[in-house]
Amino acid sequence: MPEPTSNIFWDSTSVDPADRERLLRQRGCVCWFTGLSGSGKSTIARALEKALIEQGHLAYVLDGDNVRHGLNAGLGFSEQDRSENLRRISEVAGLFADCGVLCITAFISPLRSHRERARRIVGEGRFLEIHVSTSLEVCEARDVKGLYRRARAGEVAEFTGISSPFEPPAAPEVTLDTAELSVSDSVNAVVAFLRRRGVLGSSPVDGAGRPGADQ
Repeated sequence: MPEPTSNIFWDSTSVDPADRERLLRQRGCVCWFTGLSGSGKSTIARALEKALIEQGHLAYVLDGDNVRHGLNAGLGFSEQDRSENLRRISEVAGLFADCGVLCITAFISPLRSHRERARRIVGEGRFLEIHVSTSLEVCEARDVKGLYRRARAGEVAEFTGISSPFEPPAAPEVTLDTAELSVSDSVNAVVAFLRRRGVLGSSPVDGAGRPGADQ
């Protein structure tokens, strides 16, 4: 019996990614936020999405908890399932970027190998690793979801930072420490980086949120 993938072939589209990017006036990319639980990943990701939309750019957040309600609902938290969770997200994020969307992900993604795989899947020029480097002490003091307390009590197994390791990025594109930076400052830092990289072109809407004059 042949392997399930033996009769599957890649079907290329007749639309070039550059065509979509010209339409949207932006370059598709993945802003991959990584950091400990409570570091501020999701908060900054949501604020970044809102800021980009308000500036006339198409952006969408893939959040770690949210995708487990649907796409990855059947996955647990074993090492194998966590790896598969991130592999699927990498593939989906890559499709978003191929569409010209500014895809923003917020996942702990504790292992360098998983993030390196995500970079390979998405593509070197489109993958931007953003390390929310807030310390364990600050994250645990916040304990937004009460998870650190439960992990310390032995109620949560394999909890990153307590009973499971977090491998910080060796050379992230952007580093943010929310113990020192506000949410707005963090968002401004990422937007400024996107502009320097040429990801954000001219906005398709004016300051009042209306289509630009040349639309």
